[in-house]
Amino acid sequence: MQIRPAHTSDIKGIRQLIDSYSPQGRLLTKETVTLYESVQEFTVAIEGNDVVGCGALHVLWEDLAEVRTVAVNEKLRGQGIGHQILESIISRAEEIGIKRLFCLTFETEFFGRHGFQVIEGTPVAPEIYAELLRSYDAGVAEFLDLESVKPNTLGNTRMLKEL
Repeated sequence: MQIRPAHTSDIKGIRQLIDSYSPQGRLLTKETVTLYESVQEFTVAIEGNDVVGCGALHVLWEDLAEVRTVAVNEKLRGQGIGHQILESIISRAEEIGIKRLFCLTFETEFFGRHGFQVIEGTPVAPEIYAELLRSYDAGVAEFLDLESVKPNTLGNTRMLKEL
């Protein structure tokens, strides 16, 4: 098993993972072009020539980023692959100066084991809140808990980790 930054050739495997979780509403689907545009955000788990896990780090602000699209092949869940991917994402976040990581998830126990805590409201200063409002990114809207994204169509939980 190898954990590494994603290559453009990994997008088809990432697409398959997303497609295996999105029909049940466990992950939001993404357009393939969006996956290629954000390939540099992804970390993948590779077994042989196959992508068996993925996750992304999406920067929202100077000290804030979102963990997105964490998925592991259903047959390989429970083997620590997701933990390895998340630890790699956390390390990368620390390397680039991120102080807080946000996620929107159903897997609260998994993220909780990595120090994420359930949040209410928006844990940013008013001036940063005003700047973030200018973003068109759906993740920013979820982080800010904006009415425009309510009701939470998936019913998942907002969590934050201080680094």
